[in-house]
Amino acid sequence: MGDASKRCLATTGPAAAFGARHQRHAGGITLVAKGAAVKLSRIDIKILSILQCRGRMPNKAIAEEAAISPSACLQHIRRLKDAGIISEYRAIIHPQLLGETLTVFTQFTLADHKQEDFRRFEEAISGIPFIVEANVVSGGFDYLIKFVTRGINHYQSIIESMLASNVGITKYFSYIVIRSPIPDRVVPVVQLLDADRA
Repeated sequence: MGDASKRCLATTGPAAAFGARHQRHAGGITLVAKGAAVKLSRIDIKILSILQCRGRMPNKAIAEEAAISPSACLQHIRRLKDAGIISEYRAIIHPQLLGETLTVFTQFTLADHKQEDFRRFEEAISGIPFIVEANVVSGGFDYLIKFVTRGINHYQSIIESMLASNVGITKYFSYIVIRSPIPDRVVPVVQLLDADRA
């Protein structure tokens, strides 16, 4: 990505298309998420694609690229926000420019798998600021979690604290990131929602 001080992106919310059922029609698609139908025109999809890459782009410039009027563009963006498809805007920060950091992906397996066990673990990790991403996954373990820490000793101290907190961890495996050929990408909105595109 570019200079962190000059870039931000729009992130998609829980009502977005990526996992929701959808129906295609001539002018775009209709998303069906959580029982609510949200119609997305091709202009909406274009605006989403623009905002993900250039979240600070002025409305007038977005309108020109989407080939609509500025007032219509504002209406489209407002509707996307109201529907929860655009959830927020963020600046993209490069951790390596903040000094020495260590990125680690960690697999966690819980001892028990009742709803209460997952809830307790997730409440615990939500309070750890060095966890920047957490996913419940299928397969041989329960969670895949991404840490960004000050170094290996700092990472190990976080893990030891988690183990001592008795949140049900039975085992974990750590994978230190050596380099990131693709450090971050936006969601490929156009390609996901348009079957005719590769």
